[in-house]
Amino acid sequence: MTRQQALRPDPQAIVPGTAMVMAAGLGKRMRPLTATRPKPLVEVAGKPLIDHVFDRLRSAGVRRAVVNVHYLADTLEAHVTDRFDDIEVVVSDERAQLMETGGGLVQARDLLGPAPVLVVNSDNLWIDGPVDAIKLLSHRWDDATMDALLLVVPYARANNHEGQGDFRVAADGRIVGRRKAGTAAPFVFTGIQILHPRIIRDWPEGPFSTNLFWSRAIAAGRAYAQVHQGLWFDVGTPGAIPRTEALIANG
Repeated sequence: MTRQQALRPDPQAIVPGTAMVMAAGLGKRMRPLTATRPKPLVEVAGKPLIDHVFDRLRSAGVRRAVVNVHYLADTLEAHVTDRFDDIEVVVSDERAQLMETGGGLVQARDLLGPAPVLVVNSDNLWIDGPVDAIKLLSHRWDDATMDALLLVVPYARANNHEGQGDFRVAADGRIVGRRKAGTAAPFVFTGIQILHPRIIRDWPEGPFSTNLFWSRAIAAGRAYAQVHQGLWFDVGTPGAIPRTEALIANG
């Protein structure tokens, strides 16, 4: 991954105009903090998690965000529609049924448009390194060869992460496989990616994971990864919050 880690954003690289912010989850691992508020509104380092995401979108130049809602949807919808007046917010309503990540993309597909879209989980937190992570992804994107471009972090730098990694990645950045049962994988998905809408096809009925679309892209050789150059935090449980805040405070 050395060559692609050295990439710097091209000033001419086009940042996706639309982001989909995944915010509909139940936040069960964050209980009891999510008993009365959706997980994206849990505060870390002085502001709700979703506000950190919108700060990064704003910094990168994204001006339109599709936000899916389900759990405590009224509270979350009021927050995102009243707070971010410099980014157009469109709500994808999953009140009737939580669709999971893949199903959420399907339900929002008519709102996303025909161009590559930035997809960001609302419940993680990252700090840019020498360059803006979203701009770095945008620079790396190649429409001719990619259907999916995932921002990943080496397992050793995945702060608070309790899993065993997600992907194996070739030297040119192509994702060559998922973690196999009983083994660890060297790279962890950060929850930040660029997807081309053409990947959203032939979906099953009901809720399902984005894993379906990733697997197809990996099999076709059209799934790639870019290594994050800054800090990333898995803020999945209440105990992860003070650890994350301490790491941020210590630089």
